[in-house]
Amino acid sequence: MLFAIRQDLQAVFDRDPAATSRLEVILTYAGFHALLAYRISHRLKAMGIPFLPRAISQLARWLTGVEIHPSATIGTGFFIDHGMGVVIGETAEIGDYVTLFQGVTLGGTGKERGKRHPTLGNHVVVGAGAKILGGITIGDNVKIGANSVVLKSVAANSTVIGVPGRVIKSQGERLPDATMDQVDLPDPISDRFLALEQELIELRKKVDDRNS
Repeated sequence: MLFAIRQDLQAVFDRDPAATSRLEVILTYAGFHALLAYRISHRLKAMGIPFLPRAISQLARWLTGVEIHPSATIGTGFFIDHGMGVVIGETAEIGDYVTLFQGVTLGGTGKERGKRHPTLGNHVVVGAGAKILGGITIGDNVKIGANSVVLKSVAANSTVIGVPGRVIKSQGERLPDATMDQVDLPDPISDRFLALEQELIELRKKVDDRNS
C-alpha cells in the first residue's frame, strides 16, 4: 500500500504543473486525500472488516467531494485533477497511470448485479464531466473528451468524444471527418433535427413545384 501511495504522490508532480512541493500536495490536494482514504478503506475491505471501509469512504466524500467505493480496484500512479464530483463505483477497475478530471463518473446503468461498472486500462485520460457507464472496457492509452458519455467498450489507443461517445481516432489513426474540438462537441439530437428540417424544406419545394 505504501508503494501505491508513493506512486500516487509522484503522479501529481508528473501531471500537474501547479504542484510545487510534497507538503503542498499532502496538505491541500483533495484528489490525493480521497485516494489516500481509498487506499486505507480498500485494504480494510480486503481484510474483511465490516462497516469501517464504507464509513471512511463516505467521510472522504464529505471532505473532498470525491466518492470512491472501497471495493473498486485502482492501480498505481492514479491522479484525480481537482477532483470535485468524481464518482467511482463498486465494481470499477482502473489500471496504472490513469488520470481523471473533475466531474467524471465511472458508474452503472441500472440495478444490474455483478460487474456493472467500467474497466479502464493503463494510461487512460478521462476529461472533465465525462461519464463512463456500465460494465464496459476502455482499452490502454484511450483519451475521452470532456462531457462525453461512453456506453460501449473502446479499443486501445483510441480517442472518444460526444454524446453518446464516438471514436474519432483509432490505433493512433484519425478517422474520416473526425474532430477533437472540445468546445463544440457533437450533438446527435441537434444534428438529427437539422437533417429533418432539411428534408422538410426539400419536400416543400417538391410540393410547390407540383402545384405551380
